[in-house]
Amino acid sequence: MIRIQQLKLPITHTKQQLIQKIAKTLRVKPEEIFDYQLRRQSVDARKKQEVSYVYTLDVKLKQEEKILRRVKNRNVSLAKDVLYQFPAGTGEQFLRQPPIVIGSGPAGLFCAYLLAEHGFCPVILERGMPIEERSQEVEEFWQKNILNLKSNVQFGEGGAGTFSDGKLNTLVKDLKGRSRKVLEIFIRHGAPDSIAYESRPHIGTDRLKEVITNIRRQIESWGGTYLFHTCVTDMEFARNRLQALICEDQTTGKHTRIETELAVLAIGHSARDTFEMLYKKGFQMEAKSFAVGLRVEHPQDVINILQYGTEAAAKLPAASYKLTANLENGRGVYSFCMCPGGYVVNASSEEGRIAVNGMSLHARDGKNANSAIIVTVTPEDFGENGPLAGVVFQRRLEEQAFALGNGMVPQQLFGDFERKKISVSYGSFSSELRGQYAFGALHELFPQEIRDSFCQGMHQFARTLPGFDKEDVILSGVESRTSSPVRITRNECFESNWKGVYPCGEGAGYAGGIMSAAMDGMKIAETIAQTFQAPAQPIDNLKRTYDTGGNTLWQR
Repeated sequence: MIRIQQLKLPITHTKQQLIQKIAKTLRVKPEEIFDYQLRRQSVDARKKQEVSYVYTLDVKLKQEEKILRRVKNRNVSLAKDVLYQFPAGTGEQFLRQPPIVIGSGPAGLFCAYLLAEHGFCPVILERGMPIEERSQEVEEFWQKNILNLKSNVQFGEGGAGTFSDGKLNTLVKDLKGRSRKVLEIFIRHGAPDSIAYESRPHIGTDRLKEVITNIRRQIESWGGTYLFHTCVTDMEFARNRLQALICEDQTTGKHTRIETELAVLAIGHSARDTFEMLYKKGFQMEAKSFAVGLRVEHPQDVINILQYGTEAAAKLPAASYKLTANLENGRGVYSFCMCPGGYVVNASSEEGRIAVNGMSLHARDGKNANSAIIVTVTPEDFGENGPLAGVVFQRRLEEQAFALGNGMVPQQLFGDFERKKISVSYGSFSSELRGQYAFGALHELFPQEIRDSFCQGMHQFARTLPGFDKEDVILSGVESRTSSPVRITRNECFESNWKGVYPCGEGAGYAGGIMSAAMDGMKIAETIAQTFQAPAQPIDNLKRTYDTGGNTLWQR
């Protein structure tokens, strides 16, 4: 196929106009085009009077090499794709027990998917609930402010990303086709086809729940086993190698011991109790830099006009933005997890602490746009030493946010934040927040340098998007879970200092977002397949072994 890049058309173009533009670019007749496939679609809004779609397409024709020789255009070339290849059947060692995947967020989910697809019959341990139950629990928390510590916005099937926008963009360089494989798997299980070519693909919280459920069912059909309400509380080692996991049933409090020689540690960035257990067990880990800040809300129609212009704004989907600023004090300030037409959500997971996040539904038809505006912090800011210093720093901010909002999400208008004055009412628009909220003194939340950096960033962003720093912009806090505060070190084979344990994904400090976490999970699955043989016969799953009185899983 022939690939055309930078093919530009007005946003109101028809399918026939697109075909005609392809034909003109390739100097062929429209009827000579057998087929074409969109590879990328973006919006060029640099000239507000000429807002356009910009395409990358693959076109199928006869005599493609002849056409390429004839067309002298640097944006026309032979389509070259890297097809993802899983290294199945290359390992030499044999597994005595199923591989265990701890956590069902994107990293654990895609690791388990590939392992199951290639005959490894993984067991997925998830401390929270299946999505169906989890969604009900989260909705009840937002309405009644009664937190379930064991299953919430952070914990449960799909991980923290389930209650987000389902954004699938990533900056990770991908030379092996993993990113496209992730998109293909999502589409196969119910995600919209458009994520394969949109420049900023997203699924939406509502659609993502269905997709993750379908992936779980596929894993189970291939011989995988899910154990929900199951939290790993301890590990056993012999001769520096993993022997067993000790798990607590989150509904009964009973403990079970699961013998295994291989565990993928895909625990997510909020599994603080697990971080503490790992530290006590002697895992090599270190505090890492991350960022903290506040959720910022603007009316979505204002963002649309600023990004697209008045005329095009009515014809295009909800606009997003991406903003960065580097300050003289060395801090970086940037927008994070931008949710067009979305909602701010109470994303807390610990008693006496408040954390917020943002989410959008697939339609992105909410009244407001929101994103986190965050400031970089380093271990020097934490005020503590040791690998878990970042966790202590996060908890301190979340405890203060809880106090400022009297147990609810604290909010403040940006003008009052700068004046250090508690807001008493909204301005020209109101908040779109899932959960209970109250006005509070958010200006007291951060150390002065971080607070000042946040304000400087807001004012710099207004140079790009005029009015971004308006006084009635709504702030909600605290955005503290932007990425893991910990990195669990691993070697070139992706193992920790304890053999048989593979730190993976965002919680382990190796990813940031759904796509990069999923791709890291794929790497771990590939490594396992290159080391171990999938069994000729399916390994007996744990539930069946336990029911027949075997020793693999038993009450402690």
